[in-house]
Amino acid sequence: MSVTSLFRPGAPFFLIAGPCVLETDRLNLGIAEALARISEELALPVIFKASFDKANRSSLTSGRGPGLEEGMRKLAEIRAATGLPILTDVHEVSQCAAAAEVVDALQIPAFLCRQTNLLLAAGATGRPVNVKKGQWMAPEEMRGAVEKVRSAGASGAAVTERGTFFGYGNLVVDMRSFTAARDACEAPIVFDGTHSVQRPGQGTGMSGGEPRFIPPLVRAAVAAGADALFLEVHPDPAGAPSDATNMLPLLRLRPLLDEVLGIRAALGAGLEGARE
Repeated sequence: MSVTSLFRPGAPFFLIAGPCVLETDRLNLGIAEALARISEELALPVIFKASFDKANRSSLTSGRGPGLEEGMRKLAEIRAATGLPILTDVHEVSQCAAAAEVVDALQIPAFLCRQTNLLLAAGATGRPVNVKKGQWMAPEEMRGAVEKVRSAGASGAAVTERGTFFGYGNLVVDMRSFTAARDACEAPIVFDGTHSVQRPGQGTGMSGGEPRFIPPLVRAAVAAGADALFLEVHPDPAGAPSDATNMLPLLRLRPLLDEVLGIRAALGAGLEGARE
């Protein structure tokens, strides 16, 4: 199944997963191989995600990743070794075309979801584009971002819900947003179960997080009708250079997905009814 087909209404349930930022080739490939096994065992489409540059780090001294050129080399090797489709985020117009030569889908970070030139450049590559909802935006407001990437030529679009600011340093997920965003955008709505548990500004020069809430939020989002999941995973989250406080341990991914697929099976036709 092509990635483009996943970024259209009515697509099968799928997973976007990987480390926050590209690390060593050994670690990147180890995570990707685990995801490929899960994809095969569960007959679940999986897209590998990792960033080549984290341009929105809280601190100037925080690690940002290997950069565009080295990052594309690493992502190309992962794709060749595992067969998994690849998604990465872009922060600047100049990165879009170069990234699209290697990856299967582009992603617009939440803080940049209203940057028209960036959205148009991503769409103009012809790749499907996943736009993360700004933490200050209502789900219906994402219609404009989706229209921008589609108008520029994107072959598909998705919107990712990653929580809404509730006061300072806290995010809340409104479970109504999956239906509201789907109706407004006519696109698959993805739930980001890891960034939704961030505590922005609560760490020392970095975001904090409460990863114990990842499983219950993921289960609730799937029950509420999320079309896909976005989960950053790592074999040792505490040792990760980015998002260490809000990633899911890799060993906990398969059990959580078993629960998720069980919820979807139990709901059955109810998931389709929620879309009508």
